[in-house]
Amino acid sequence: MALNDNMTMLTDFYELTMGNGYFEAGRKDEIAWFDMFFRHIPDRGGYAIMAGVEQIVDYMENLHFSDEDIEYLRSKHMFSEGFLEYLKNFKFECDVWAVPEGVPIFPQEPIVTVRGPVIQAQLMETMILLTINHQSLIATKASRIVRAAQGRSVMEFGSRRAHGTAAAIMGARAAYIGGCAGTACTITDREFGIPALGTMAHSWVQLFPSEYEAFTAYAKMYPDNCILLIDTYDVLKSGLPNAIRVFKEQKPESMGVRIDSGDIAYLTKQVRKRLDEAGLQDCKITVSNSLDEYLIRDVIMEGAQIDSFGVGERMITAKSEPVFGGVYKLSAVEENGKIIPKIKISENVGKISNPAAKKLYRIYSKETGKAEADLIMLKDEPAPKDDGYVIFDPCVNWKKKTLNDYVAKDIRVQLFDHGRRVYDCPPIQEVQKFCKEQIDTLWEETLRFENPQRYFVDLSEGLYNTKQELIHKNREMKQEHK
Repeated sequence: MALNDNMTMLTDFYELTMGNGYFEAGRKDEIAWFDMFFRHIPDRGGYAIMAGVEQIVDYMENLHFSDEDIEYLRSKHMFSEGFLEYLKNFKFECDVWAVPEGVPIFPQEPIVTVRGPVIQAQLMETMILLTINHQSLIATKASRIVRAAQGRSVMEFGSRRAHGTAAAIMGARAAYIGGCAGTACTITDREFGIPALGTMAHSWVQLFPSEYEAFTAYAKMYPDNCILLIDTYDVLKSGLPNAIRVFKEQKPESMGVRIDSGDIAYLTKQVRKRLDEAGLQDCKITVSNSLDEYLIRDVIMEGAQIDSFGVGERMITAKSEPVFGGVYKLSAVEENGKIIPKIKISENVGKISNPAAKKLYRIYSKETGKAEADLIMLKDEPAPKDDGYVIFDPCVNWKKKTLNDYVAKDIRVQLFDHGRRVYDCPPIQEVQKFCKEQIDTLWEETLRFENPQRYFVDLSEGLYNTKQELIHKNREMKQEHK
């Protein structure tokens, strides 16, 4: 779903001023390579989840400048008529590769690569970043919360706390990829087929003369999904007794109670005990109220009796760390058919980019099926396939590991070939299943919430040497200018 079919102008203004500059300098047809990657995993976690690819594909398919767009740009008095004519006749011509949605991703990896005329490749920076950054952030947070629930159902309840309409809709989509069972956001069900879930608010209970009458009316109306909110007045003294009375009188086919406040661990244990004593062992208990992975983990450890969780603001906003931090950097240009590597140098070592046109492999153990490491390679290097292949940590290169009995898989797919779409986005239900399967390939040590074992992203020898050569070349240029 696209909130607006034409999102071409959702771009930073400098991408247009640079485009005009490239055009006027006679460089509009130069071929450039750009990579999107991120530097840090949110919440100091061990992995992140790729999400947002379907929306990137939709965006690229609909790239065009309307007459209104052209007139707006002309009114800025900053763009040549030649450039505006170029935009008016804009035709997408880029090659694009990306890691599919649902795949665990790690820092410094080229999760999206764009190759094409420099004006076009530069133009897409903002939309690629905002889409992948947002959905990957929420999918990652949702995955952590779902794992904390240990098999109990998690529902996304955050629309009213989301940062705008697109954040609510696409956040719910991303949360589903991360493992949520459904969402309270109705439009997300309509557009993506993600189950819309929900029962009642406190206002339903308050509107009736009594809590008992409110519960009775609801049970008669929805006997196949009768979940009663029991904390409007008092959970144990009012809400639960009235719910038990209604369940016995109305005998709904599916019954449950929801608690949205109070000491969740204590209350759910008491509620479970009294429901069982009333012969309502099939009645489910749902809880909500500013939950996250740490609170869910803790109440389960305390013995809370919970069948499902509703998680809102702390998931839809990724409250604990609400920025994913992906960046989009030039990695190479083409001159006379030859790829020339480019690098961004920084005093901060972590911000030095990996140059050149690249590919990304994941190394799996044949014995365990677990992912051992990722390997970033030069585009033309042969894939690793023989036993005895040595990988090394690019930051501490004396740390080496010899790979035997493994399989290397290129984990990226091509989305566009010279502007022509060549990738069919799978249904969101398949993406969710695929995501769970992919997470299962990670070691438990990598999945820890605190101090996870670092998953290694290594550089091939060829890429490492290329990077070092460019760093040394830059250093020599600095010496010459002293």
